[in-house]
Amino acid sequence: METRKHFMHCQIAGFSYHEGPLVFNELTVGTELTLVTEPDNKYDPNAVAVYYGNTKLGYLPADKNNIVHLLLEMGYDIFETRIQRIDPATHPENQIHIIIYIKRNEANRDMLEYCM
Repeated sequence: METRKHFMHCQIAGFSYHEGPLVFNELTVGTELTLVTEPDNKYDPNAVAVYYGNTKLGYLPADKNNIVHLLLEMGYDIFETRIQRIDPATHPENQIHIIIYIKRNEANRDMLEYCM
């Protein structure tokens, strides 16, 4: 049985407006990232920030954050997020693409069977 399942992939929105450019040279394909909800975000109550360690890289795009935000707010620790592609030659908003997996384990087995 798979230990994880592909959930989605996207670019990091707002990459050039946060600390991403400061750590760009440290980022590599496969680097693990962390997703953190920002329910008090004045622009988007469903905002999900993307972190590399303590460095905020940006956000999940608003059109892709609803389900991730909901599950994180409900306390599910089910996401594994990694850098999928780095393209330094393109516009900063498209330089970093990430992939989000759902981790398969006993704690979320029932939820996964229901959703997938």
